[in-house]
Amino acid sequence: MPVKMRLQRHGKKGMPYFHIVIADGRAPRDGKFIEKIGTYNPITNPAEIKINFESALSWLQKGAQPTDTVRAILSYKGVLYKNHLLKGVKKGALTEQEAEAKFQKWLSDKEARIEAKRKGIEDAKRSAKKEQLDAEAKINEERAAEIAKKRAAELEAEAQAAKEAAAEAAAEESTEEAAAEAPEKEETTTEGENKEENKE
Repeated sequence: MPVKMRLQRHGKKGMPYFHIVIADGRAPRDGKFIEKIGTYNPITNPAEIKINFESALSWLQKGAQPTDTVRAILSYKGVLYKNHLLKGVKKGALTEQEAEAKFQKWLSDKEARIEAKRKGIEDAKRSAKKEQLDAEAKINEERAAEIAKKRAAELEAEAQAAKEAAAEAAAEESTEEAAAEAPEKEETTTEGENKEENKE
């Protein structure tokens, strides 16, 4: 019976996640399986992979054939490398201690690379967020400046209107005073003329 290590799709449309399963090669992709050995979520960055390392290694040693995607996952998690080292131990090319030391070194290097990638992604996110906040602050400043400019123009217009109103009021007042003084002068002139006529 050909045994396959493959992905079994789950999740909503556009939001997939996968189970990593051991299944009969003749079974449908999402059909019956022998054992579930992990999960794979490609939506996160970096992708989230959880795998039962010992079980995956055991099935590899039994001859289970991984699909291309599962092979890439097993390589990423070090299962293929550990399997390769164990083959070397069986052939006598290296001891179990040497194989374990090589694997632990590979594992620490891999974790350092993953951490560096994660940090790079977080830094990029922070940088993008800062740029967004700076852009929003600039827009807010421009809006505030525009509002202040508009308000200053309104105040200037109000001051100009008040000045014009004061000028008009002063002009009206002087006109009224002139009108009030004019009859008095006429009366004075008339009285003077009457005195002259009486003298004659």
